[in-house]
Amino acid sequence: MSAPWWRGAVIYQVYVRSFADGNGDGVGDFGGLIGKLDYLAALGIDALWLSPIHPTPNRDWGYDVSDYDGVNPEYGTAADFEQLLAEAHARGLKVMTDEVLAHTSDEHAWFRDSLTGGEKADWYVWAAPREDGTPPNNWLSAFAGEAWAYHPARRQYYHHKFLRQQPKLNWRNPAARAAALAVLDGWLAKGVDGFRLDVANAYFHVAALTDNPPVPQAQRTSANWAHAPNLQFHFNDSNLPDNIEALDAIRRTVDRYPDRFVMGEFSEEPERCGCFEPPDVGLHSGYSFPLLEAHTLGPDFIRKHFAMLDRHPGHWPSVAFSNHDVMRTLTRFGGKDAPPALAKMMLALLFSLKGTALLYQGEELGLPQVDLRRDQLKDPVGDLYYPLHKGRDGCRTPIPWDAGAPNLGFSTGTPWLPVGETHRALAVSRQMAQADSSLNWTRRVLAMRKQGRALRLGEIEFVDESAPILAFTRCHGTECVFCAFNMSAEPATLTDGRLGAARLLLESHAASRSADLLVLPPYGAYIAAL
Repeated sequence: MSAPWWRGAVIYQVYVRSFADGNGDGVGDFGGLIGKLDYLAALGIDALWLSPIHPTPNRDWGYDVSDYDGVNPEYGTAADFEQLLAEAHARGLKVMTDEVLAHTSDEHAWFRDSLTGGEKADWYVWAAPREDGTPPNNWLSAFAGEAWAYHPARRQYYHHKFLRQQPKLNWRNPAARAAALAVLDGWLAKGVDGFRLDVANAYFHVAALTDNPPVPQAQRTSANWAHAPNLQFHFNDSNLPDNIEALDAIRRTVDRYPDRFVMGEFSEEPERCGCFEPPDVGLHSGYSFPLLEAHTLGPDFIRKHFAMLDRHPGHWPSVAFSNHDVMRTLTRFGGKDAPPALAKMMLALLFSLKGTALLYQGEELGLPQVDLRRDQLKDPVGDLYYPLHKGRDGCRTPIPWDAGAPNLGFSTGTPWLPVGETHRALAVSRQMAQADSSLNWTRRVLAMRKQGRALRLGEIEFVDESAPILAFTRCHGTECVFCAFNMSAEPATLTDGRLGAARLLLESHAASRSADLLVLPPYGAYIAAL
């Protein structure tokens, strides 16, 4: 029996606003994306994950949905989306949408009805203020401050895990839950191949609205002190063990359609709220944030993450080093002057690990984070702790397509976010002509990945090597592949008796091998068949 298409697939995340502008208004759109489908197909990916495509007031740039049934007019029409779907499918690419079902925009018709006490009065999480007018409990928003907003229309507070303009849907209300599931039904019927679910850990809350417990002072690290919400355990506003009920309901909805896939983002407490269930329970796959938030380059962050996954042997993970919410991989691990070799090594590592690989747009080009001025920021998170933290816009800037064109070929108009001047030398137009570019390296790695089954479907077993070497095997049936990575700026050696007879598949820079001894250059990647 063949594996489902998503198992071991490479899914490319398109942040639509910043990918390609087809009509010159400065905002990426469906037309621009359609024009780049040949580029994506040539890359060797299997599917596209589109950031939210629905109408939105753009308080959180699409993650505040005001109409689940429509498409954002900035991106095009329903007919444009249908064309995108057809054109992608014609090239063998699956298309997944990003669905935000834990909350809506405060401009959604459901919330307007709830505000007036209509039939949807209980579709959101409402609670009376305390006697002194303060919120009903101590829950903190992920975007800082209280996770409650008072509204005089009901003389109550409503809960929002993120912005005040993103009220939390009440999944404990059967009608609200049914309406959320109907959203998925509708888009599956239109032909989408699956979904990425935003904050899939946050469907349920404790009905009694119990306070979240504090992180004990002795346990607090710099990560806790970096953001006020991290000073409490989010055990009651989200991350409940019974969150699995919502995930199962979603899975049953998706499984009514053949050959579809649903994965979820679990931003907190992944082992508590259903992220790592086996494939016949909850979602098909999930990903959490340890790999996305790591800043120290070395084998430990990979080994620790997979040690956690080992506690859930039936789960098929999704793996990612970057997305629209975190600093780009090259800058996060290498700083402002990180060498291109680091980008190549991290790409090879991503595509070698066990799981479905999630590749954020521009990572195949080895793009660094763009440093924006405060007046250029659009992300509400950028206002929180500026200049210590500048929000998420630095990883959301437009893709550099043409080094010689205005706005690097992204748009003929003024881009919604500035293009990164540091990206000019890394534009697609230049990398296409460079045999050793990150782009052409990505193509080679993905082509190699598809030549066998081990790197797509195999189990992973780590080799006992000390830092800075990370080494492991991926084996499926009789096929085994040996993968080694030097996670440092100095040459490093490893010894393994299997290397003498190994057949080289790919290396990022020339390694020196003598029998069972391998010398890896700085940030070197080495992949061989055993």
